[in-house]
Amino acid sequence: MTAQALYDHLALGATTVARAWAVTRADGRVFGFTDHDRDLAFDGVSFKASSGLSASALLQTTGLAIDNAEAVGMLSDAAVTEEDILAGRFDGATFEIWLVNWADVAARALQFRGSLGQLTRGGGAFHAELRGLTEALNAPQGLVYQAGCGAVLGDGRCRFDLGQPGYAAEVAVEVVENDRLFRFAEFAGYDDRWFERGRFAVLSGAAAGIVAVVKNDRLSDAGRVVELWESLVAPVAAGDRVRIEAGCDKRAETCRLKFHNFLNFRGFPHIPGEDFLASYPVQTGVNDGGALS
Repeated sequence: MTAQALYDHLALGATTVARAWAVTRADGRVFGFTDHDRDLAFDGVSFKASSGLSASALLQTTGLAIDNAEAVGMLSDAAVTEEDILAGRFDGATFEIWLVNWADVAARALQFRGSLGQLTRGGGAFHAELRGLTEALNAPQGLVYQAGCGAVLGDGRCRFDLGQPGYAAEVAVEVVENDRLFRFAEFAGYDDRWFERGRFAVLSGAAAGIVAVVKNDRLSDAGRVVELWESLVAPVAAGDRVRIEAGCDKRAETCRLKFHNFLNFRGFPHIPGEDFLASYPVQTGVNDGGALS
């Protein structure tokens, strides 16, 4: 594959070029689209001509401004389905846009690479915002000076291994209400509220791959009830496997006692409260410079 071969072809005047898009989801599934009237194939990807996908003009700059474009396509079972969009399976997917000589696909040039931004649906079609690589530079950088931990449980800064026994459970769904409330008759071995603020990941069934956050976790003689903050965007049925991980409320005490991970606590538990600014010595108090509480 050489871009020069494509440039030589463009210099002929009469050209046989088309656009090709490759979209790679977080789960590794790859989708190929082209605006040519026949399917194309290269780099192990089949680019479908019947996808109904079209794209706007590319906006690219030589500075640090974010390159962007928009893709519009029809919702179909063969390509992007409405269910996949609602389930968030295309959120953050990466993509590549090629200009290719459909008569000789070895002559092609990569024009655009980035990730999917806002993805909307309506009227039997989807609209996807395409963001260039410089979008990553738009993310906030640095740390926040706060009492609570600034890390995410199990990430590279927290370093806690959620694979340890006692901090995650894989169970089969028994009773589900509104794809939000899950009841388990046999789910002991974990304290009451152990999973609050934790991750709830669906491992099988129609909602496989969807991750939510636990709002409430109650243990009683009747069993365990796990409630999510919002209903899952795909149906969950009895028998589907889910993984529920212990939750963290970002407090230093929780990090020390529940996870035994205070060495990696990423907050400032001794930061003075707001009342520190208005505090003053009084005769009845102990003015020895010690802690205020």
